Amino acid sequence: MKTWRKNILRARQNFYLLDFARRIKVLPSREVMLYIIFIVSFLATGLTGCANLSKNDKSPGNPDILEPQALLKFSDIPVPAGFKQLPNDSYSFESGGMRVALLKYRGKGTQDQVVNFYKEQMAMYNWNLLNAVEYGQRLLNFDRENESCIINLSGSGNTTNISITLGPKTQTTPKKAKEPLK
Repeated sequence: MKTWRKNILRARQNFYLLDFARRIKVLPSREVMLYIIFIVSFLATGLTGCANLSKNDKSPGNPDILEPQALLKFSDIPVPAGFKQLPNDSYSFESGGMRVALLKYRGKGTQDQVVNFYKEQMAMYNWNLLNAVEYGQRLLNFDRENESCIINLSGSGNTTNISITLGPKTQTTPKKAKEPLK
């Protein structure tokens, strides 16, 4: 019988504790509630706001900006980051200050993005844009002192093939006509 009485006493004690907990309403002060609301809203805004930020402006009106690679075949001819050289289709020769090359690359980026990349980057390396043909495939002609560089872009969708042709400029002098034209 003693165990039966102990169980009843324990049940009553538990009942009284639960009843006491229900009667006491522990609410945080107004300042604590405002502080908690501020922290929760700050975190919610900060985390969701930062999730949409990126290094580049990627809004639909502006094409993505491509960055140059760190390692280049020639230090003065940039290649967009992420583009891989096609070694079986490429060659280069350099001797006595003269350079000749056909370098081919493939990577992710639209032709418009790559055209904008080369128009901006080649100027930084003192290349002058002579002309650009942008119909279907893209063709950019650059020159400087004694070299010319032709960049041909092809591909579809988000994959672009880049073909860079580098060579010396021809040093032609205009020929004089033997007889004046009548």
